[in-house]
Amino acid sequence: MNASHTTNQPAGFLVIGYGNTLRGDDGVGPRVAEAVEKLNMPGVRTLVCQQLSPEHADPVSRAHTVVFVDAEIVQGSEFKVQSSGIPNPEPPTLNHELIRWRKLEPGESSQLMAHAADPRTLLALARDVFGHAPQAWWLTIPAVKLDFSETLTPEARRGVAEAVEKIRSLCR
Repeated sequence: MNASHTTNQPAGFLVIGYGNTLRGDDGVGPRVAEAVEKLNMPGVRTLVCQQLSPEHADPVSRAHTVVFVDAEIVQGSEFKVQSSGIPNPEPPTLNHELIRWRKLEPGESSQLMAHAADPRTLLALARDVFGHAPQAWWLTIPAVKLDFSETLTPEARRGVAEAVEKIRSLCR
């Protein structure tokens, strides 16, 4: 798999799937972006990467809507979905609904404190450097196993399918 790829379509809607595909369920983000790319939806671009970095601020700034897709470590036995746009303060757990959907706003600072950025910092960087921070969402899927493996757990596979369907419905 390529470390990063994008479609050649206009940058209206951008899906960024990030994570390590060699660490089991941590690879859900790239898998979602790859599945969305295969749908060939007009105006939808995808980007697959292992981690967010400052270089991603440019394509983010060119989009009107961005969906960041990543794995989220689960605790316990029930995963609660938060679709209201307000971050859920409780840690995720595993249940039947396998995605969490949150509205994002740019961080106050675009300063990076490490070699990888989080979505809010990347939005702030797009705003500060390129003059535009798009509407953004953070779609997370529970990660049950992070072993050295390219295989997703059944829960993660269901989460990927649910995430792709959610993104498809937004792009109609």
